[in-house]
Amino acid sequence: MDVAVVTVGDELLTGETENTNATWLCRRLTDRGARVRRVTTVPDDEADIARVVNEFHAEYDATVVTGGLGPTHDDRTMAGVAAAFGRELAHSQVAEDWLVEHGGYAADDLAEGTTAIPADARVLHNDPGVAPGAVVESTYVLPGVPTEMRAMFERVADEFEGERQHVETVFAAEPESELVGRFEQVQTEFDVTVGSYPGDGVSIRVSATDPDAVEAAAAWLRERVDSGEEGRDGE
Repeated sequence: MDVAVVTVGDELLTGETENTNATWLCRRLTDRGARVRRVTTVPDDEADIARVVNEFHAEYDATVVTGGLGPTHDDRTMAGVAAAFGRELAHSQVAEDWLVEHGGYAADDLAEGTTAIPADARVLHNDPGVAPGAVVESTYVLPGVPTEMRAMFERVADEFEGERQHVETVFAAEPESELVGRFEQVQTEFDVTVGSYPGDGVSIRVSATDPDAVEAAAAWLRERVDSGEEGRDGE
């Protein structure tokens, strides 16, 4: 299952807010076996949201959009998603009834627009918050507040699936450029994917859907790279 993640918010683009939602969603989707193919951040602009959602809906199995929900002037996500699917925003009686019954609100206390979602969308209730989310075809619209986003995602987590990737990490105390030949060889010997991440040494990430292949490939690499342990032991 190929998934795209869209985070919405001017504050993300200016760097005022760290985009922890994208990292959390990517990790959680990967844990479910889904493959995150694209992560994009867009401003609080209805046209930008509509364009990206429309593009990703055509290209991927599902799209998760987070941020910009609510009744205030800069909460444009629901309008953008509605426009992407050629729908109007409409009051959801289901959302209102849930907020009255489970949230302790009186209907008259809810700000105008709080329960507006794309017409005929499926409502996603917001357990720790107020603004509801929605599912429009294969697009999932979640709040931007991290606690609310995470709780709402767990309501639909079972709808994201695929073959889970198994991962092992091998450390090499060698320059990344000197490891290229061994990366190519291990991928020839085993049906795995190899990624390398330089820093203080190189972390080599070995992944595949077959845990035995991952374990064997990691063992093969550990026998052929300099882990630096001998030098550290001799200090």
